[in-house]
Amino acid sequence: MPQATLIGYRGVGKTSVASGLAEMLGCGWCDCDVELERRLGRTIAQIIAADGEAAFRDAEQELLAELLGGFEGVVATGGGVVLRGANREQLATHGRPVVWLQADAATVRQRLAADPSTASRRPGLTTANPLDEVADVLAARQPLYAGLADFTVDTAAEPVAAVVARIAGWLAARGPA
Repeated sequence: MPQATLIGYRGVGKTSVASGLAEMLGCGWCDCDVELERRLGRTIAQIIAADGEAAFRDAEQELLAELLGGFEGVVATGGGVVLRGANREQLATHGRPVVWLQADAATVRQRLAADPSTASRRPGLTTANPLDEVADVLAARQPLYAGLADFTVDTAAEPVAAVVARIAGWLAARGPA
């Protein structure tokens, strides 16, 4: 089982935090979206365009089960992993502790706009422009993230190093699972 599983919307910093937290904990880490792209040889946007969102979500679910079943590092999930009940069940039973990284819609939009790979790697989730849809999609997913979270950190208010330190401190205070 992972040392920590990070959930949250795209652009909240899961990849950066996973990397820093793994370094601090002395373990490995995996970004699920990056790993899926590596395994399938295409970006998520390309996978969804060619095979459909259901096929992407199937691959995501399979990878999540694999990682939660035996990976002992930090797992950074995709932002939409919480949409499937089977994934939420896996996270609740095998993904503990689950850390929800959150940020307000304005911060997420700003980060996505500044990321040069947003347009090519991140597909729109609705018919709206990916930057215009953030508030609505974030609001819809918020209860799903909250329902799984053992610990929540607002990444808009602190730099990555401070977020990492807060999570590591919480993990240390929590003790072994």
